[in-house]
Amino acid sequence: MMQELDLKFPTCPVRNVLARFSDKWSLLVLVCILQNGKMRYTEIRRSIPDISQKMLSSTLKHLEEDNLLVREAYAEIPPRVEYSLTETGESLMLAMRMLLDWSLQHFQEVTQ
Repeated sequence: MMQELDLKFPTCPVRNVLARFSDKWSLLVLVCILQNGKMRYTEIRRSIPDISQKMLSSTLKHLEEDNLLVREAYAEIPPRVEYSLTETGESLMLAMRMLLDWSLQHFQEVTQ
């Protein structure tokens, strides 16, 4: 049973947590990394071709700050950086699985 929520901003947990990944790009980036595992910036960019470089960089930074992604930099030449889901990110995507499945199942109905 769902506990009663304080929906008033700024103390509402729902508003504060959903705002972290409910923008236009964050969930797509998380899904991309969920499907592929560790990914480099260019791989993510190729997977979501309509996201700008600036928006992808900003989205990755915010997801890392929110503990949904981890950025791992390797001291190589040329430098290599990989992004992967944190445990928190993995648990979020487990919870989002039903929404993702629902989206695939009802895409035609919703977008008509």
